[in-house]
Amino acid sequence: MRERHFSLPGRGPGTCHQVLTLSFGDPDARPHVHVQGGLHADEGPGMMAARQLADRLAEVEAAGGMRGHVTVVPFANPLGLGQVLHGDHSGRFDLYDGRNFNRDYPDLTEDAASALAGRLTDDAATNVALIRAALRTVLDARRPVGPAEALRHHLMGQALGADVVLDLHCDGEAEMHLYTQPAAWDRLAPLAALTGCRAVLLAEVSGGHPFDEALSGPWTALAARFPDCPVPMGCASTTVELRGRSDVCRDLGARDAGAILDYLTHLGVIAGAVDLPPPSCRPTPLAGSEALVAPAAGLLSYVAPLGATVAAGDPIAEITDLESGAVLPVRATTSGVFYARPATRIAEAGKRLGKIAGERPFRDGPLLSP
Repeated sequence: MRERHFSLPGRGPGTCHQVLTLSFGDPDARPHVHVQGGLHADEGPGMMAARQLADRLAEVEAAGGMRGHVTVVPFANPLGLGQVLHGDHSGRFDLYDGRNFNRDYPDLTEDAASALAGRLTDDAATNVALIRAALRTVLDARRPVGPAEALRHHLMGQALGADVVLDLHCDGEAEMHLYTQPAAWDRLAPLAALTGCRAVLLAEVSGGHPFDEALSGPWTALAARFPDCPVPMGCASTTVELRGRSDVCRDLGARDAGAILDYLTHLGVIAGAVDLPPPSCRPTPLAGSEALVAPAAGLLSYVAPLGATVAAGDPIAEITDLESGAVLPVRATTSGVFYARPATRIAEAGKRLGKIAGERPFRDGPLLSP
């Protein structure tokens, strides 16, 4: 195991933060899988899984079992980890400007396409190397200003050369689920099976420029830009939602780390073999995911349990009006798996109350939560 520390300047004089990357196996070996936890710094399950994964990988490496290369960032957002307001941890948004830490990553496609014009070949492996080099050059030419942009730049740089990237998150309360692009799904389907995902949400563009799409998006865009040259999916990246915020314990972390280790074995990164379980769900379009919204303020309770398969018209939640005592039902308008909901039980009008993975696309524009 090799450790690398990146010093990130803070907002004020004399302040700084550290980002730790742990590396296992030969840095030049393939496949290269990059795993990070805690980009939303108030989401502990991914950090627990990444930390325990690193500990397990150290044992694998010591036993001579590494065949590829794995990099692990156990806590990707020290800026957010330091944001504690009146005793409550607030790590999803930068308190300086309100921006989501998992949005606004740079799109390297156009500059890379300009650099690659006339250079791609008839050989897919050669093209992968050329594209990785072009993306690296474009990223390195950028000069980020401010701590959050420096963090985005650094995290992109750590993951840019990987074949597969796992960005570990969680929801308020949720079943296991993941987000990725359609072109990456074949490579990530074994991970969804091994982790027991109850929902897989696919979108070419989900909106907001999140971390995972900034890495995989250029490959699909460049394949479309250069249709006469073979351009494989050089980076399959995904956001993996490890249930809910309160699901932080060493037993769950060990289970998640074990599933990722099995996935690494399946990919050939670790020596051995693994039997894949049958999938727990089939992928559905992110544009078909219904975001239930509170029509009024009040106390929130749920009728449908997480993980339930619901039909359009089924009651999902109830809002109790504190003045009148009236109970207002909130019903599904699409059919699918009820896979996520907030951890709080007080609703304001317009609050998102849950998500249902439906098969029929009906939304456009930005598809992710703020």
